[in-house]
Amino acid sequence: MVAEFLAFLNPATGTDNVLSFLLSLIWIAFLMIFFLYPSFGQRMQLSYMLRDLEKKLNRLKAIKDEIHRVTVDTIKRVGRPEKDPTPEIDRLSEFFIIQPESMDPYGLVYKLEHILETGERTYENEVAKIAPHATEHQVKSLTNLVEVLRGINTLYRVVRHYYLLGRKTSNIYMVLQIQMVLPMIIEIAESYQQAATAFSKGQPIGDGVGPLVAAKLADGREKERYEIAKDTIVQEVEIENRKVYVVRAAGPGGTVGRPGEAVKQLIERLPENPKLIVTIDAALKLEGEETGKIAEGVGVAIGGPGVDKYKIEELARSRGIPLHAFVIFQSITEAITPMRESIAKSADVVIEKVRQLILEKVNGGETVVVAGIGNTIGVGV
Repeated sequence: MVAEFLAFLNPATGTDNVLSFLLSLIWIAFLMIFFLYPSFGQRMQLSYMLRDLEKKLNRLKAIKDEIHRVTVDTIKRVGRPEKDPTPEIDRLSEFFIIQPESMDPYGLVYKLEHILETGERTYENEVAKIAPHATEHQVKSLTNLVEVLRGINTLYRVVRHYYLLGRKTSNIYMVLQIQMVLPMIIEIAESYQQAATAFSKGQPIGDGVGPLVAAKLADGREKERYEIAKDTIVQEVEIENRKVYVVRAAGPGGTVGRPGEAVKQLIERLPENPKLIVTIDAALKLEGEETGKIAEGVGVAIGGPGVDKYKIEELARSRGIPLHAFVIFQSITEAITPMRESIAKSADVVIEKVRQLILEKVNGGETVVVAGIGNTIGVGV
């Protein structure tokens, strides 16, 4: 080794060989340190992961700040408040809802319903205060916009928490967990950013395909509509001597209404049980599946906390009413961003499928309930 080293130092051998030999020595030394002292390699890996996490955290903060700006500007433009609404918006972005105690499950659904309705009512009232000149429908859309801000704020706080905690404790496993899920979190955050634009402009979103189907099925029969539950309307349609009651949230404000309570109230008022309950909603697609793809099955197609779903299921079980469902597949991004053309076109296909189902399953003179589930922002009036 010494002889080789001296040979490399000979000017006749050239500087390239000397440099190559020195780099080899440095590389061998690095490998020895890496294997003899594993903590050194782990610290280097942790340092790299923290830098990568910090970049993504900054990206997340930029998205949060952009949504915050859109929210403030929209409330100023629509609500025309007398003073700067920023402090109140910041306060609402920290708003939280505590889940009811589930140790004793009896009555849990109705306790959850009470808490959710209280939270929604409180939130809408607070938004109405900071946007005094906004109409009722605009207040609902602004409420959705502030909720988007609340969602991105929560995401940012959670990621920042694990980043700071991982850096403080030098816990590589904690940092690794948040780094693995961070790409999905960034994707959701970018979806929120697009959703904020949709809610600020009152544009229909992908999740509104259920109400869109219901509105088209009702075919603009505004005179026959009436409110049966909070923010939820019923319209009566006749399809070849079959009476169809169409339930959906009342647009064009951003709300999902109370479809479970609406269906429950409607059926209790009817002189006889309907022969069929049909629900239509958006559903999350799997990777590789086509947006706007339609699937049908049995059960109640309603997402969310489960209160509305429980009410329809319990009522149908006690009265022996069959449950049928149609879903339109889309990604989480497509569900909360402006409605894609493929999703809008699928509404017409679902209408024909619903008509065909009614003609096959329901006899002339009998009734059926069809509920379009989803956020009805920008859909109908």
